[in-house]
Amino acid sequence: MHAYRSHTCADLTAANAGETVRLSGWVHRVRDHGGVLFVDLRDHYGMTQVLADSDSPAFAAMEKLRAETVIRIDGRVKLRDAALVNPKLPTGEIEVYATDLEVLGPADELPLPVFGDLDYPEETRLAYRFLDLRRESLHNNIMLRSKVVRSIRNRMWDSGFTEFQTPIITASSPEGARDFLVPSRLHPGKFYALPQAPQQFKQLIMVAGFDRYFQIAPCFRDEDPRADRSPTDFYQLDVEMSFVEQEDVFNTIQPVIQGLFEEFGNGRPVDTNWPRIPYAESMLKYGSDKPDLRNPIEMQVVSDHFRDSGFAIFAKLLEQEGTEVRAIPAPTGGSRKFADRMNAFAQKEGLPGMGYIFWRKAEDGSTEAAGPVAKNIGPERTEAIRLQLGLAEGDAAFFLGGKPEAFEAVAGRARNEIGRELGLTEENQFKFAWIVDFPMYEKTDEGKIDFSHNPFSMPQGGLDALNGDPLAVKGYQYDLACNGYELISGAIRNHKPEIMFKAFELAGYGHDEVEKRFGGMVKAFRYGAPPHGGCAAGIDRIVMLLADEQNIREVIMFPMNQRAEDLMMGAPSEPTNEQMRELRLRALPKE
Repeated sequence: MHAYRSHTCADLTAANAGETVRLSGWVHRVRDHGGVLFVDLRDHYGMTQVLADSDSPAFAAMEKLRAETVIRIDGRVKLRDAALVNPKLPTGEIEVYATDLEVLGPADELPLPVFGDLDYPEETRLAYRFLDLRRESLHNNIMLRSKVVRSIRNRMWDSGFTEFQTPIITASSPEGARDFLVPSRLHPGKFYALPQAPQQFKQLIMVAGFDRYFQIAPCFRDEDPRADRSPTDFYQLDVEMSFVEQEDVFNTIQPVIQGLFEEFGNGRPVDTNWPRIPYAESMLKYGSDKPDLRNPIEMQVVSDHFRDSGFAIFAKLLEQEGTEVRAIPAPTGGSRKFADRMNAFAQKEGLPGMGYIFWRKAEDGSTEAAGPVAKNIGPERTEAIRLQLGLAEGDAAFFLGGKPEAFEAVAGRARNEIGRELGLTEENQFKFAWIVDFPMYEKTDEGKIDFSHNPFSMPQGGLDALNGDPLAVKGYQYDLACNGYELISGAIRNHKPEIMFKAFELAGYGHDEVEKRFGGMVKAFRYGAPPHGGCAAGIDRIVMLLADEQNIREVIMFPMNQRAEDLMMGAPSEPTNEQMRELRLRALPKE
C-alpha cells in the first residue's frame, strides 16, 4: 500500500464497503459521542468520516488530536446506517473504522478556525493565509479561478490565438498609474520597471508579424487599493489582433467572455445583447462609464424645467456656464420616508442633500406633486417633469445640479442606491455593455491636457482630428462593463509615427521625449506596422463576479492588504546595507 493513501477523502463510496484503505488529510473536526470518536478527515478533494471506539488501536491517539493536525489513518470501510447517510457528501454513505493512526504534521492552537465560515478580521486572515485558504468557501474560489483560467486558455486557442510571454523587467511606460521601479546593479543610477501591462510588447508582436496573440499576463501598478482592485499586481487576459477594426475585436471577445459566464455563472442568466453605449451617453444616463444595466433607471437632463423657476438654488446655478440639472427617476419611491433615506445617503456622500418630488393621489382623485421642490416650481413644471420621466402616482424623482463632472459620480452612486433600495435592480444575472467613443484627452486639475485613457490609441479621424480642440477628440477606445464593474479595456492602436508624435505632443510630450521613452515602438512603426487593436480583461475581477464576492481579495490566493502589505511574508521589508551598497542607493530618512 502507498505510504500515505490508497484513496483521497472524496473517493470512497458504498462500492468500497469491506475494503481496507489508507487515507491522509487534515483533522477538520473531532466529535466525541460517548466512547465513540468521530473525525471528519479533509483533503483537497473532499471529506470522509472516520470513527474509532475503545476497541480500536487508534482510539488513544485519536483522543489527543487537535483540529488541523495532519494524519494518516488505516481502516476498514463500513456502510452507514440508512438514517445516518449524509446526502451532501460524495462519501456520505460510508465511514472508515480506524485501525491505525499516525500524526504526520501536528498543529498548534489555531489563530483562526477552519471549520465553519466565521467572520474573522481581514488582517488575521491575511497573516495566516495558508490557514484561511483551507476554509471551504475560499478554497472553492481559488479552484474556480484556476478553472476559469484554463477555460480562457482553451477558448483563446480554439479561436485561433497563440500564447506568448512578454518580459517582466522592462522600461517605464505611462499607463495611467505609478510604476514599480527596480534598481539596476549593472547600471547604477538607472532603473527598470515592472510592466503595468504588456502594451508595447504586444503591439511589437503584431509588427513582428504574429497575427493573433494572447497571454495570461501579470501586471504591476502602484495604485491605491479598492474592493475591486489589487494595490500591487493583478492578472489579465491580454489580447492583440492585426488587421482589425473595433467591431472585429468585439465579435472575437464576446463569445469568450459570454462563454465563461455561461460555464461558471452557476446557472445565472447571461444577457447575450451587449449594447454599444457612447461614453458621453453612459455618463449622462448612468453617471458612470461602467454602468450596471440590471438597474433600469436612466437619468435625464431636466434643466429647462428649473430655468427661471421659483427653486432659487437650481435657477441661479443654471445662470452659470456649463451647468445643468439631472433627474434620477425613482419608480415606486413616492414617499417622504424614502426621500428622507435618500437624503441621508446623499449626506454620507458629502452633499447637503438632493432635491426631490414625489407624486401621490390628491383629495380629488388626481395625481399631485409633493415635496419642497414641487412647492417652489409649481404644478405646470412638476407635471412636465413627470411626463418627461414617464412617472406616475407612487413614483418620485431626485435632482442634482452643477457642472456634470462635479456631480456625475455621486449621481451614479445615487442611481445604484435607488435601484437597490426599491428592488428595481435585477439580481442574480449578468448584463454587459461596450462603452465606446471615449475622449482621448482630459484636463488635469492644473489645467493641462493629458491622456484620459490609453495613450497608444488611434484617434477617430486620424491626424486631422488632432488639429482642433484636444478635448473634442474621441479615440477608438472601448471598455466592457458588467454589473457595474469594468471587465475589459481596449483600443484600436495608433500605428503611424506621425499621428503618434502629434498625439503625444498635445499631452505635453515633445518629439525627443517620445523617441526616448518609446523608441522601440517608434522605430518599429517605421518598418511596416499593420493596423492592429486589442484589449485586456481583468481575470481577478471576472472571478470575483462569478464567485459572487464583493472583495477581490476573496479570489486571489495571496493578496496584499489595503496598505499594500503582505502580512504573511513581511513585505515590503527593509533592504540590508549590503544590498543598498551593491545597488549604490541610499534611503532618505522618514519625514
